[in-house]
Amino acid sequence: MHSVPSPGMDGRQWLDSYQHRLADLTARADRARTALAGVDGTASSQDGAVTVTVVPGGALRRLVFSERSESLTRTQLAALVVETAARAQAEADRRVNDAVAPLLGADSEAMRVVRSQPGTPS
Repeated sequence: MHSVPSPGMDGRQWLDSYQHRLADLTARADRARTALAGVDGTASSQDGAVTVTVVPGGALRRLVFSERSESLTRTQLAALVVETAARAQAEADRRVNDAVAPLLGADSEAMRVVRSQPGTPS
């Protein structure tokens, strides 16, 4: 596929090639959007006191405290929430990579851009 017509290619061939490429990119974008629609990450603390679910980017979707959390001080609980949220974020990032790598190509420039985003595993 040529992004610029080559000397040996007529305008109609180039336009057909360009339209085919555009349709392919649109289909890939639609598949990526669908694959990412339900992506989140969930993690629980080792003692089960805290469970956190975040969406890609780290926004909190769900936070659950079990009865075990009642024995923790506020400082301990806060630290446990932050630690557990970080692990949930790592899980969300992994799931984003897993969802889009087959669509973009694991070694593609587009995947390098995805992986370069803050918080995304490389």
